[in-house]
This record gives sequence, structure tokens and C-alpha cells, in this order.
Amino acid sequence: MASLILPTKQNPPSSSFLQRNHQNPLFFCKRRRILKKNQTLVPVARLFGPSIFEASKLKVLFLGVDEKKHPGNLPRTYTLTHSDITSKLTLAISQTINNSQLQGWYNKLYRDEVVAEWRKVKGNMSLHVHCHISGGHFLLDLCARLRFFIFSKELPLVLKAFAHGDGNLLKNYPELQEASVWVYFHSNIQEFNKVECWGPLKDAVGPLSTSSESTIVEDESSNWEVPKPCPEECACCFPPMSSIPWSHDLVRNQDDDGVTPNGLQQKA
Repeated sequence: MASLILPTKQNPPSSSFLQRNHQNPLFFCKRRRILKKNQTLVPVARLFGPSIFEASKLKVLFLGVDEKKHPGNLPRTYTLTHSDITSKLTLAISQTINNSQLQGWYNKLYRDEVVAEWRKVKGNMSLHVHCHISGGHFLLDLCARLRFFIFSKELPLVLKAFAHGDGNLLKNYPELQEASVWVYFHSNIQEFNKVECWGPLKDAVGPLSTSSESTIVEDESSNWEVPKPCPEECACCFPPMSSIPWSHDLVRNQDDDGVTPNGLQQKA
């Protein structure tokens, strides 16, 4: 009869009970179902909580570049992806986008990669960051607003990953900390198809060990303009063409009243 007594709070399961049922399929399935239910709480809580950079979860790959070459002389591109299974980030630092990171059904379905490149325009260095919000398939279109919110919220973490992964470059060339950061949100919905200026990299990144909370503030008096390279070949612009094959013309057209329809904004 003792074997028919079910474990309760008053009668917790003994170690022998757990050992006997460890290989029981019903016991295993129930435990796995409970774990999955608990795991779903993690991304929901993190979505509305602070973004915290964890260096231990970042894997950095240097592909054909090192920390000695200034990005004003050798193209330098960042490709950042993450795994929902391991919660780890992979950052490839190379001369062009690391397309091998973007293969597979997961990346094509979720399009949650972030790519960026250093550019010298008219003698001034700047970091251009690109995020895909919507377009490509209807699932992205349905959740465009949520994706825009998530990308905006997680971008401080992304910039910290860039700064940490390429830390030796920034140590060798500290003036790059003053470079302006331009964030391109690519969307087939005009409301989310825009460019934001996040100011100098050192301000956009902030302390590497703390969480980041930021808000967008429009500044009409600052007259921010996306840096445009010279139309002809010159020595003050490099590379001559972007290594990121995404549109860079999100804010060039203007309405009759002079306001850019895609909303050029300054990140405070």
C-alpha cells in the first residue's frame, strides 16, 4: 500500500522515488513541460526590463582584420547575431558582412541580426548601424511596431558588444570614441523606416558594466544630416562604397514643408 501513496507537501518524494522514476517517460515529459513553461517567462521579463551586457556571453571572431588597422584605411564591418537557445552573442569583425552567420531558416525568419560599418566621410569617422524591422515576409510586418521597440531598446547592448569586442581598436585609436553613431531602421512601413543619430559612440555606449535606458528626443534646431560621401573619388571618404547592401537613402527626400518624412532624430 505504501507504494500507492502519492508524493505531497506532507509526503515529499524520497531520493529513491526520484531515482526509480528518472527514466520514466511520463515523469520526464512532465518535468520538461514545466521547464518550458518557466523558460517563457525569461524573454518576457527581459523585454520590459533593463538591457544588461554580459561579456561572458559574447563570442568574437576576427576575420581578415586586426586591432592595428584604422577603419579609415581598411574596411571594418560588424555582424552581430544571437542564439535563443544558448543566449549567446556572436560578433564577427571583418571587412564585409559575414554572410555565413546569416544563413539558415532561423536567421531568415527572425531577421534579428545587426550589422554595422565604420565610414570616413569628408575626413570624419562615423559608425553606421543597420537593423531590419519589417519587409521580406508578412510575419515581420505584423509585428513591426514591437520589433522597432525591441531593436531600439536593445541597441545600447549592441553598441556595448561592438565596443567590448573591438576594445583593442578603440584603445589604439581613442578618437573613434568621438565618432557619431547613425542607426538605420529598415522597414516597408514608413513610420519605422528612419535614421536616428545617437551622438558620439562614448555617449551611446555608456559604462560597459551598467544597464542602459535611453529615450529619443527630437532636436529640430540641431539640423542633423546623415553624412554623405563626396560624389567623386577623393581621399577624404573611405570606403568609397558601403559594404552593407541595404538602402542608405532613408532620409534624403523631404516634404514641401522641409520636414523629412522618415523622421531624422537625435538620440539623447
